Amino acid sequence: MRRREFLGVLVGATAAWPLGARAQQQAMPVIGYFYSGEPEPSAIFLAAFRKGLSEAGYDEGRNVTIEYRFGHNDNARLPELAADLVSRQVAVIATPASSLAALAAKAATTTIPIVFATAGDPVQMGLVASLNRPGGNVTGVATMGAELGAKRLGLLRELVPGAKRFAALLNGKNPSTVTSLQSAASAIGQQIRIFTAGSNLEIDAAFAELAQNQTDALLVGPSPLFSNRRVQIVTLAARHGLPTIYTDRPYCEVGGLMSYGSSVTYQARQVGFYTGRILKGEKPADLPVQQATKFEFVINLQTARTFGLTVSPTLLSQADEVIE
Repeated sequence: MRRREFLGVLVGATAAWPLGARAQQQAMPVIGYFYSGEPEPSAIFLAAFRKGLSEAGYDEGRNVTIEYRFGHNDNARLPELAADLVSRQVAVIATPASSLAALAAKAATTTIPIVFATAGDPVQMGLVASLNRPGGNVTGVATMGAELGAKRLGLLRELVPGAKRFAALLNGKNPSTVTSLQSAASAIGQQIRIFTAGSNLEIDAAFAELAQNQTDALLVGPSPLFSNRRVQIVTLAARHGLPTIYTDRPYCEVGGLMSYGSSVTYQARQVGFYTGRILKGEKPADLPVQQATKFEFVINLQTARTFGLTVSPTLLSQADEVIE
């Protein structure tokens, strides 16, 4: 081979190498991570999601890429963000802690697999046809939070036996949640008022109204907005002297009184694991919706003392964790 020909081959090979590397990188599957709230408060969900993904054999940057979309609590933007992920032809859309994001994703595509985690009933919400046979392109994890409302109300009444005026703070009036809470309250001879909030200002306004109504005890429902604003909500509950039960442990970690529910990090981890299984070729229609089987009851004893409440030995014995 003459020198000129050799140099031509060498230059061609050198120029082609980055293109080959780039093509290999582009061949890496892309996950759309879709959350209706803000990035920082949702870090615990993301860490758990990545752990589940790793357990399925996928690690970000090594053999999978993740495109992040956050709604920053502006629900009107969710359809646009879902459409953007669809236009980028991601392999899977994962919504590990947001029913609204899951619904927006489902409305945007019937072909790209979607893996959700929700506190609601995914059948009633229209996400899946049934729990055992989801059908279509959607599956995930459900905690069936409406059914847990009655248990939370019972624990709250046990802690504050003299309470007469109960209230619940929800992010939108989910009919099944409202009915469940009202039935539970009626069963113990109580009534419960429903308050709603869909923004920071509405949370402040709701607590002001709760105080005006001389509420004795409060139940905070499941919501990505509330999870993002857990410090604000816990602070307001303390300021207004409202004994409150929450949906999960992170509230108690920032000073919340009590929580009862399934582990939110476990749910996000399972979403990551299911996402990995789908990347390996399994179909959402063949993956049954998982239901939470283990629930955590957490009491923050220091907060109870601040409220002047005495936690009975019976209630303490039921707790999975007591924060001193």
